[in-house]
Amino acid sequence: MPRKSHLLGRKLLSNSQFGKKLKMFYLSKIEHTLRLPPHLLRLPLNEAIKLELENVFLDKVIANLGLCISIYDIKEIEGGFVYQGEGASTHTVKFRLVVFRPFVGEIIAAKLKESDANGLRLSLGFFEDIYIPSHLLPSPSRSEPDPNRRYEVKWIWEFGDTKYVIDGLDEIKFRVLSVNYPSIPIEQAEGSKPFAPMVINGSIDYDGLGPVSWW
Repeated sequence: MPRKSHLLGRKLLSNSQFGKKLKMFYLSKIEHTLRLPPHLLRLPLNEAIKLELENVFLDKVIANLGLCISIYDIKEIEGGFVYQGEGASTHTVKFRLVVFRPFVGEIIAAKLKESDANGLRLSLGFFEDIYIPSHLLPSPSRSEPDPNRRYEVKWIWEFGDTKYVIDGLDEIKFRVLSVNYPSIPIEQAEGSKPFAPMVINGSIDYDGLGPVSWW
């Protein structure tokens, strides 16, 4: 599960879209000061720096920036100072990071992960906190117990005399309505869902959205 990270000791230098067809991904140029642990000093500097950057950033969420997916490249390395009493060298690194951050209005295809009375939860594989609330399903929709018990309930859109079932077999296209970065709770109730540092809310109540087999 992605963890939350704060942009402390780091400086966002630039932000650009990562390819015309991959609109949900961005290249962010960041400046970061890090300590290189002694066990990495035997490696070539670029390789050691990349390993430590991956340890710091990958699968972390940075508020208002997105989910860190990969280190794209390293542009500049400065420093290499070893302070008195420390066995680690300190470097200032400028690098580019691939981040996942869809924009509001973007259409994305995902797989069904959960289906309950509140609506749907979707997954992209690397990110699973996508929610389609029941009031943003096609109208009129209703739920009933899933006879196969794969999900808590299954949702059915009734259009005229035809029933369209969301059964999890197809990818589901949805429109992004919001991307939120909740604050870390001081306390979390027992039995509550794990904290999600980034949450996407979407809708399938538009023509062309929903399971791809519908259209």
